[in-house]
Amino acid sequence: MSKKIHEFNDMIRKLRKDLLGKGPERIHSVFVENMAIATLYGNLTPTEKFIAQTPEGREMVHAARTKLIQDVYSKAPPEGMEELIGAKLINLFSDIKVEEDIAVSVFVFDKNIT
Repeated sequence: MSKKIHEFNDMIRKLRKDLLGKGPERIHSVFVENMAIATLYGNLTPTEKFIAQTPEGREMVHAARTKLIQDVYSKAPPEGMEELIGAKLINLFSDIKVEEDIAVSVFVFDKNIT
């Protein structure tokens, strides 16, 4: 794994841990042209797992997680992310499959990642 990907994953993990009290257990990221695509495994807190035992609870956890992450990144990327990547973050697309505790985030930058 390249040093840049490792540092990128650490930024994602730290932000989510600070924000939600638990970061993902494992992150796999790839850089493709102007995108960083991160697959995050083991995201949910014990409380979220408990809430997600019903269909309504799963929907609530999904909506809260998705909106919270998108809101945080829309205000500002994690400190040092744009410097590390060498490009400005222009969009984040994020979703989580609560039943499988897997999330995907696609970070779109204003130029290709080198």
